[in-house]
Amino acid sequence: MANHKSAEKRTRQSLVRRIRNRSNKTRMKNAIKAVDAAIVEGSQEGALAALKIAVPVIAKTASKGTIHKKNASRKVSRLTKRVNKMQVAA
Repeated sequence: MANHKSAEKRTRQSLVRRIRNRSNKTRMKNAIKAVDAAIVEGSQEGALAALKIAVPVIAKTASKGTIHKKNASRKVSRLTKRVNKMQVAA
């Protein structure tokens, strides 16, 4: 357990940040799962709609520092590529 006042504060801050980061990551993962589900289902319109929702959520997660900027870019790129591939196939 923390013995100094500053160490106690750091513990409190890290707890709050961990909770915030976890909720941001969960929102992002759920948005990605929605896109994946629409792709598996074969719904082009659903996939596009889910992608339009997922991209800002991923960008916001990166801007908050929960994930790295390039990680977010890679996720958006891969999702977009999968949705585009689905449209070309149809």
